[in-house]
Order: sequence, then C-alpha cells, then structure tokens
Amino acid sequence: MPKTRKIGFIGGGNMAEAIIKGLILGGLAGPAQIIVHDIAQGRLDYLRETYAVTPAKTNTDVMAKANLVILAIKPQFLSGVLAEIGPLAKSSQIVVSIAAGVTLDSLQAVFHEPVPLVRVMPNTPALVQAGASALSRGTHTTGEQMDLVMNYFQSVGLAVEVEERLMDAVTGLSGSGPAYVFLFLEALTDAGVSLGLPRQTARLLANQTVLGSARLALEPGRHPAELKDMVTSPGGTTIAALHGLEKAGFRGLVMDAVIESARKAAELGKK
Repeated sequence: MPKTRKIGFIGGGNMAEAIIKGLILGGLAGPAQIIVHDIAQGRLDYLRETYAVTPAKTNTDVMAKANLVILAIKPQFLSGVLAEIGPLAKSSQIVVSIAAGVTLDSLQAVFHEPVPLVRVMPNTPALVQAGASALSRGTHTTGEQMDLVMNYFQSVGLAVEVEERLMDAVTGLSGSGPAYVFLFLEALTDAGVSLGLPRQTARLLANQTVLGSARLALEPGRHPAELKDMVTSPGGTTIAALHGLEKAGFRGLVMDAVIESARKAAELGKK
C-alpha cells in the first residue's frame, strides 16, 4: 500500500492531538498531510497554530480529502457523525475508530461500501508518547493496512493487536487505567502531606516512585510479585503496609474497578 497522502481527523480533542504529535515527531506524516475537523473553532485554531495542520470546515471535507480517517470522538456523539459520513466512505479509505464500546460490525453497518476498519482503544499517556493502544481489524482490512495503522499508534507508545471480543476488557484495563493510577498518585501524595511532607515534595516522590516501578516492571522476565518481594523485608515497614492494603481488599477493589469499566464499555456499545 502506498504511503498515506492525507490523514484526516474527525474530532480534535486530546487523543487526536496526541496522535497528531506522534505522527509528526515520528516522521510518519508531515503537517501538510494532516487535516482536522472539530466543532470547536478554538480547538481547530490551536491545532493549526501548534502543529501547522490543516483545519477542515466540515466532516465531509475530511472524508473527501483523506485516505485514512480517524474518528476521534466520544461514543455518545458518534451516531450523528456516522449518519453524516456513512454514504461518503469508500472502500479505498481506511477508517479508524477510537470510540469506546462501538463495534466493528456497527460501524460497517452505516457505510455503503465495504470499508477497511480498525477499532482502537488508546489511552491518555499517548499525550507524552507513552500510551498503550489495542487494535482490532475489520473483515475488509488487509494485513498491509493493519500494519500501517499499527505503525501510526506505535508512534505514541505501545500498540498491540487483540481480538475484538476482548476490547471491552482493554477499555477497563488500559483505557480507563490511567485514572486509577492518578487516583493512587493523589492518595500517595496526600498521605505524604498528612505525615508532614511539603505537597510539592510529596508529589514528586509519588510520581517518581510510580514511574520507576513501572520501568522495573517492564524489564523482561520481571514478575510484579518478584519485584514486590524485593521491597518487602521480614518484619519491616513494607510488609506492614501491604498487610493493611490486603485487609482493605486492595486487589479486589482494583479488579472491581476494571470489571465495572469493561461492563460500562459493553453497555455503551449496545446503545
């Protein structure tokens, strides 16, 4: 497949910005290749001024000009956009959706032609090129087309392919996951403040602790249980803290959060 000449974004929010930034920084697309439409004129002005991309007046402009279209909008707003662009999508275009819970079959049903589709669940750390994205391919998507989209999302972090039936689980784990981590960071920081640390110091220590721990966990062959045991001395402070977390059901609470998020994603898809 030839290199995509135009990449169109319908929706210009944070996730669209993250992908745009990654494409440009990674040398996968120049600003002149990227066209964006958003209902907020101020957002379009910001993207044009920051990344030199081309604003589009309407969604139909994006569909007319782009070889690859990324639907970077929330699922509750997707149906109206699909009704507008459904008759316009061509089998020669690739359409990528990052809307949580919206299945490939429901997307294909609104298009008048068999369109190569890719469903993606990214997450917000893509804003700093440290995202985690899971991708599922549609029936009419070739391996070459999938490789192209995978390459684009690798420009903003990790990207893996999964079966679509697992996409709600991905939503609960990594899609919503940053919010769980931020809540944990906030709690760590508040605990430090309650023990007398200045807030800025507590925040820096908490942030670096989570960052460093994640880097350790990413090393090949390092299981989280092994890393936990490295910190946990017999009769020490860490085992006392872990005992408290276990008594409070920490693991179960985290698992429940992921499961609830996945359930909500499935619910959104049915709607």
